[in-house]
Amino acid sequence: MDTKTILNDATARMQKTVDFLEESLANIRAGKASVNVLNGVFVEYYGSQTPVSGVASVTVPDAKTILIQPWDKNMIRPIEKAIIDSNIGLTPSNNGESIRLSMPPLTEERRKELVKQSKAEAENARVSLRNARRDAVEAFKKAVKEGMPEDEGKDGESQAQKLLEKFNKAIDAAFDKKEKEIMTV
Repeated sequence: MDTKTILNDATARMQKTVDFLEESLANIRAGKASVNVLNGVFVEYYGSQTPVSGVASVTVPDAKTILIQPWDKNMIRPIEKAIIDSNIGLTPSNNGESIRLSMPPLTEERRKELVKQSKAEAENARVSLRNARRDAVEAFKKAVKEGMPEDEGKDGESQAQKLLEKFNKAIDAAFDKKEKEIMTV
């Protein structure tokens, strides 16, 4: 294995970690309406489990409301039931045409819980980054034993450390952004 291959592998793993964190943070409800809240909600549609976005138009008309307009009016009841059963903490109300989800304002205590949850997600991502760095360093040590010049191996290890620092900054930025979003009243 050469330096480029090891570092490319580490970079790919670290990027996947950051992407996964950003997706996880997007699913944490911060008091603002977001279609991501419904990502884990599935409804029975012609015998298969389908995401709500697969059977309806999901929009955010304002900061506190999610509007779900089923393409088939018969889907209103099953969508309502799926939302209630999903435990996302929102109560649907329908007018026969569409379903509205109103985002309740978050209490200070709930905001702190969400920040704590976000911080835990960020810490899990940091652990994953450190694991990717450790694997890259081990790969360099193995490559040195198999004939790679020692200085090239040490250089590769320091580049792996620089990658870790770069992706840690991306995690910090994602967490800071989410924390600000949660704590903004």
